[in-house]
Amino acid sequence: MLVFGVISPHPPLIIPEIGGKDIERVKRTVAALEMAAERLAAAKPARLLIISPHEGHGFEVPLHYLSKQLPADLETEMILVTESSYTHYYEWGKRYGEACDQSDQRTAIIASADLSHVLKPDGPYGYHSAGPLFDKLVIKAVKEKDVGQLLRLDPGFLERAAECGLRSILFLMGAFEGRDYESEVLSYEGPFGVGYLVATFSLS
Repeated sequence: MLVFGVISPHPPLIIPEIGGKDIERVKRTVAALEMAAERLAAAKPARLLIISPHEGHGFEVPLHYLSKQLPADLETEMILVTESSYTHYYEWGKRYGEACDQSDQRTAIIASADLSHVLKPDGPYGYHSAGPLFDKLVIKAVKEKDVGQLLRLDPGFLERAAECGLRSILFLMGAFEGRDYESEVLSYEGPFGVGYLVATFSLS
């Protein structure tokens, strides 16, 4: 059964040994991840799935915080996003959620996902007005539990927004589709020009 979900950003700089003083600028994200970690542990998953658009830091950074209170031997599955289709991952998430329904194994999902990379002129890819708008739309869709808002977004707009994590988010929302669940945005910030969202999905 599906018991919990988390949207987690994955910038290496939120790890103290890497970010150094810069971690002060993302302290809301760190605090939110620590809260999400407590909620995840309280859900008592026997299995953890993490889906990421990147190898390496895409898996390691979220797990640095979110696995702290979980058993060291917890069964963990990793999915690397390799297909360009957004619908593909939403439909896969739906199938995954349905498969969880057929199992007594308590399963949690982590969607590793940064949002737009064009929030500020001094960010990694500069600024584009599509960036802040995209992030607002994702937050709105998560709060309203309405994945349709995201599936209807124009591919050209998504490219201009320079997003990287939407497929992971669509997988997670697909898995929870049709369930009675609560979604809560714990934090959002983008001090370095990249959007960092932390949100939790829990059964009502």
